[in-house]
Amino acid sequence: MCALFDPPEPRRVSPGEYPVWEQALALLNRDLTVTLPRLEPLQLLALPSYDADEPENVYVAMANGEWHGNHLDPISQDSLASALASVADAAQETVTELLWQAWPLCPEHGLGMHPREDAEQRLSWWCAGERLRRGPAHIHAAVGALDALGTSIRTRS
Repeated sequence: MCALFDPPEPRRVSPGEYPVWEQALALLNRDLTVTLPRLEPLQLLALPSYDADEPENVYVAMANGEWHGNHLDPISQDSLASALASVADAAQETVTELLWQAWPLCPEHGLGMHPREDAEQRLSWWCAGERLRRGPAHIHAAVGALDALGTSIRTRS
């Protein structure tokens, strides 16, 4: 018997298809490697649209092809800053939901950090934890630069 509706099959994105998102994902994978060293790098996965006139949707997925959350906004390819923000949100959603843990964690507070853009459009991992004499929240490191901080930020197992 033939199914009336076959959902589209996802596919791995080939190198060079989405260069700005690939560049952003490479930065994110640096943070993933230092915080979750046993996890394989994240990948971009494309899912054809249900409507033939619409472009495919691209997701940030685990190495095994699983993902969680919304697809990347096509407009975010306009700049590396925008792509990095979009990919960071998607990567965090996938890792957090599929592993059932906050990622990445602030080493000082043990809280999940979130990507936040400053006035110069630099994206950093931001922690809501209080810091003595320095205000209620802090920037921990630039997205893609957690490896520069050493091993003290590894996620607790």
